[in-house]
Amino acid sequence: MIVAENLVKEFRLAERRPGLAGSLSTLFTRRHRIVRAVDGVSFTIPAGSKTAYIGANGAGKSTTIKMLTGIMTPTSGRCLVRGIEPYRHRQANARRIGVVFGQRSQLWWDLSVPDSFRILRRVYDIPDAVYRRNLALYRDLLDIDALGTTPVRQLSLGQRMRAEIAASLLHDPAVVFWDEPTIGLDMVLKDAVRHLVNRVHQELGTTVVLTSHDITDIAAICDSALVVDRGRVVHQGSIRDLLRTADRRSVLFDHRGGPGPESACARIERGLPGVSAASAEDGRIRVDYPVDAFTSRQVLAFLLEHFDLADCYAPEPDLEDVLRRIYGGGRREPVPAEVPGPRQEGAA
Repeated sequence: MIVAENLVKEFRLAERRPGLAGSLSTLFTRRHRIVRAVDGVSFTIPAGSKTAYIGANGAGKSTTIKMLTGIMTPTSGRCLVRGIEPYRHRQANARRIGVVFGQRSQLWWDLSVPDSFRILRRVYDIPDAVYRRNLALYRDLLDIDALGTTPVRQLSLGQRMRAEIAASLLHDPAVVFWDEPTIGLDMVLKDAVRHLVNRVHQELGTTVVLTSHDITDIAAICDSALVVDRGRVVHQGSIRDLLRTADRRSVLFDHRGGPGPESACARIERGLPGVSAASAEDGRIRVDYPVDAFTSRQVLAFLLEHFDLADCYAPEPDLEDVLRRIYGGGRREPVPAEVPGPRQEGAA
């Protein structure tokens, strides 16, 4: 469905010297530097998947999405969306995709949302049955009628994002690219958006590519993750596989009788060097251990030996902690991504 092969995007930026004299000198002598925003990225995203494209600010996420949507042309390498090079065939690509950029609009600023939808209906030649079905869905989940006839430019950010999300799905695209789609939305509307995209995916098999800093969005929508850092792919696989890269895991337990929380934590830290233990908010004791020093079996065996356990479970690692470690330099060397095979024209 979506293929990137050694994708590179460089920007040529003018350098300005500090101070008035430096500013004046740039009028006569220009110096430039090359910034590589995307550095040889290769990946494949299968048809019908829901993939989180994750990275810190400046990691190259939005630049990659703009190349996949045809807004930007790669410096080198290439990308395909349903067998089409987006930047070479922008119009054909645009008819098959839906796009939401948190800070850009696809609506007409001086028109109302209903008027914008009617224009989009003509642009995409949407059949009447599809148009009516989708509007009914948006009324149900996004309360789109509440936006009334107010011009788009007068809507709040949250109101506009509801309309942008609906507009991106109006023509039943095969692929949707959502870049920070829930920015400005309250908790209820965020849940509605998550439900909407999951429903569309289930009913139509839509391929979803999501970039977001909202971990809840990622967990609620996506089943796979593509992580970039410093313009390069450092992980590609399922979210479960990403969580397995955590360098620390946890066990939470409750026990009958015996030592109090402080004494229990001290006993655990003495018996398992390098492990930290603390009381959790629900009254349990949380044990965090480094995976390169202990296994969950070893930690559990220690707890069974020293405490009368009433309850014990090992939660999944926190996705936010895993990503924070990656962004902080915990993994300097990029993990080789899957490099696609030979190009097949028209392949899905």
